[in-house]
Amino acid sequence: MGPRWRLVLAALWGFIVAPPGLAEVALENDVRSPVNLPGATPCWQTGDFVVTVQCAPCTSFQTKTLPVCGTTGFVEQINCSASKKGEFKSCRSTVMEARLFWKFEGAVLGVSAVFALLVVSRQRMLDRKALEKVRKQIESI
Repeated sequence: MGPRWRLVLAALWGFIVAPPGLAEVALENDVRSPVNLPGATPCWQTGDFVVTVQCAPCTSFQTKTLPVCGTTGFVEQINCSASKKGEFKSCRSTVMEARLFWKFEGAVLGVSAVFALLVVSRQRMLDRKALEKVRKQIESI
């Protein structure tokens, strides 16, 4: 293999294998809310809460008025036990996660099918070249 192929394989490997520490950064960003001020933590991070409205897509009005809608596009309404006040919390929809998972799986299957076809066509081309070479060697005898 030439240096170009090594470079391509290294780039693919970098895309496939996540760099160490990337998951921790993603989890930190998921927990941190963009509306948090340095001194104020939301009540759902410090105490118990009850979900009053389950995770649902943000409406256009909520998207404009609630900063928590910008994180995932989904929001749930909660009531904190200590303060009894209603707040909104960004959430992840299982339907959205499932849809993203199956899109990813479809993309992986599509890419693997393309590369499988490339491998088969390359192998056939190499087999033809080898047979041609053998045929020429037999003719020269």
